[in-house]
Amino acid sequence: MTLNDTRYLKSVKHPYSVKNVLKSGGNNKKLGRKITKGKWKGAYIFSLTLRERFTCPLTCHHWDDCYGNNMPFAHRFQHGPDLEDKLTEEVAALCAKHDKVAIRLHVLGDFMSLGYVRFWDGLMCLYPNLHVWGYTARTDAIGREVMALNLRYPNRWSVRISASNDSNGPTEWYAAEEAFEGKSFDCPEQTGKAKSCGDCGLCWQSPKTVRFLSH
Repeated sequence: MTLNDTRYLKSVKHPYSVKNVLKSGGNNKKLGRKITKGKWKGAYIFSLTLRERFTCPLTCHHWDDCYGNNMPFAHRFQHGPDLEDKLTEEVAALCAKHDKVAIRLHVLGDFMSLGYVRFWDGLMCLYPNLHVWGYTARTDAIGREVMALNLRYPNRWSVRISASNDSNGPTEWYAAEEAFEGKSFDCPEQTGKAKSCGDCGLCWQSPKTVRFLSH
């Protein structure tokens, strides 16, 4: 039977059951603690993890082989008004503390509603030192709203659509599988050319499709 939620329901946390829902990139060697190059240089990295599949579209091409299947200890935060309230508090505190803040949305999970996308739009309006990057499998109205923020905040919001391996597919602002044969660059962190996302920066600087190795 196909799962419609995370395999690890015991890892789902209420936003106010923990100190922070936004986790420092220093706890994730792939992300890194701080951005060291490019137009977001100096930004401190944080990440948010939601419930894989439960917040994702059924069309996601990693529905069955989501890498969350191998992350039993990751805290997945329950979405809803409490999460948005907690995020509002934490983003305000981080943006007051740091000159630049960069948030990775989402380590697991996806944009689950138009309201949630507009919530992030509101935070982007409030905090000119807030930067966001990530990937979405949404190609519906939610996805279009997400992509609209790439145009609204071209220097601070960079979310790519996670595409299939279609070699004739789009070549700008997409993230593709290893089998993609169109114009693209391979993720430097995965290939060892960069120690972390913070030491790379291509995902928020280059419009060219990024190709990820199979996981």
